[in-house]
Amino acid sequence: MDSLVEAAREATEASYAPYSEYSVGAAIETADGSVYTGCNIENANYSNSLHAEEVAIGSAVRDGHHEFERLAVSSAARDGVTPCGMCRQTLIEFCDTDLPVVCDEGGDETTTYRLGDLIPDTISQEDLE
Repeated sequence: MDSLVEAAREATEASYAPYSEYSVGAAIETADGSVYTGCNIENANYSNSLHAEEVAIGSAVRDGHHEFERLAVSSAARDGVTPCGMCRQTLIEFCDTDLPVVCDEGGDETTTYRLGDLIPDTISQEDLE
């Protein structure tokens, strides 16, 4: 089992998902090999909910990391969940389009995407200049 996927799986256990009952965990590896995890944290009004990928990358950025090697995402259902559009936009702010996004299919099965394939023609800093 890939250790980054395992970290994402473990992160699902800390999830707070009383409304959707859909626990998600994410693990992001920095350029220096550090791993940051996150889980979804729901809120009754839904729009204030935090997504696992946002929590993971937010923790890494808070600690000064701005270069990333890989992201793994898992759900308790082990259904190959990918980051949502909002998370993809957050990731592209800090990650290269070639960032591997490893999605947990259960067992030892994963599917790997490139971030740029998940969010083509993104809004970037260059667009705002």
